[in-house]
Amino acid sequence: MVIQYRQLGTTDLQVSSIGLGCVTFGREIDEQTSLAILDRAVERGVNLLDTAAVYGEGASEEILGRWMGLRATRDRVVLATKVSGLLTRDRVIASAEASLRRLATDRIDLLQAHDWDNQTPLEETLEAFERLVERGLVRYCGCSNWDVTQLNRARSLATERNWRPLASIQPIYNLVDRHIEDGLLEFCSSQRVGVISYSPLGAGFLTGKYCRGGSVPTGTRFDVKPAHQDIYFTDRGFQVMESLMSLTEEAGLPMARLALAWVLRQNHVTSVLVGARNPQHVDQAFEAVEAACSPDLQGLLERLGSVGGTT
Repeated sequence: MVIQYRQLGTTDLQVSSIGLGCVTFGREIDEQTSLAILDRAVERGVNLLDTAAVYGEGASEEILGRWMGLRATRDRVVLATKVSGLLTRDRVIASAEASLRRLATDRIDLLQAHDWDNQTPLEETLEAFERLVERGLVRYCGCSNWDVTQLNRARSLATERNWRPLASIQPIYNLVDRHIEDGLLEFCSSQRVGVISYSPLGAGFLTGKYCRGGSVPTGTRFDVKPAHQDIYFTDRGFQVMESLMSLTEEAGLPMARLALAWVLRQNHVTSVLVGARNPQHVDQAFEAVEAACSPDLQGLLERLGSVGGTT
């Protein structure tokens, strides 16, 4: 199966069913490796590249910008980034302008609120998004890590003000963290909101590199970002991981391939972001696509769907 391209919500953006998350660039891997990963991803048909102002304190955006300049690829990709922290009007606009400079481009295809901001009035944030779109600096806006109530509020407010509604949402989704199945996926389907899921391997947890009571290897994602341990190092998390391990032994396939394949089979997800530390991790995602479409593995993937249930 070749990669698919899907409409992102009601926008005119066509995004690849596999997207590349650029969080590792300049933070966990060097620029040369990052460029090789980008080359491999685009060579295989990936066109959605997702970064954020805070990734590597701006290094991820800078590397991505240099790569687009070196390869003349700006018009071949859908460029997504995020604004973090307080979402005041001035800060949203300043963050977007700074991202444009680091990315060395004149437009961002998708600007997302990285997290929900309890301190800034939602109307102020959405108005800033609207102004950026009006200025031609941003094509569409979305959100990341919001719940269904927050997304619904934002879309209702946009309708009241005659503003463009948020086009997409970016949530965690994997075999351990399935909270979006409790209403968010259904809402997005009914409202035609694009879903760009991330962390299909649970930041590496679903590859089997961690075990109950074991130490965290230096340099791994759980070492770089210890907060991941709060999400996955639980009784339920290890139960899911151990069940996945048993099923992959039955299939004779790597854990990562089946865990990825399960997410890639979810019909309500527009694109699945995969992270990479080397080009082989990109290939791993495409091997998972093949597994997701294999008639011989359909039954096993259905069983994976019942592992752990929803959170």
